[in-house]
Amino acid sequence: MGIGELIALIIVGLIVGALGRLLSPGRDPMGLIMTILIGVASMIVAGLIFDGILQWIVGIIVAVILVALYSRLVGADRAPTATDGI
Repeated sequence: MGIGELIALIIVGLIVGALGRLLSPGRDPMGLIMTILIGVASMIVAGLIFDGILQWIVGIIVAVILVALYSRLVGADRAPTATDGI
């Protein structure tokens, strides 16, 4: 994997991660780096199985699932604060 492929993967990962966050309901406790990592991970998983436009569709679906899992895992560890509306 060359530097160009790595940069492209990061850019595509950011787009797919952002789409995953957009399509995932609820509040997301993650930052930009985690969004990129989730997007890159979802595109790698989708790229190992599919190719072309199906890779994008599956990548976004996997990103939505990973965002939801991350939100549940991190959200469960975080204590409610006064700004949470409780």
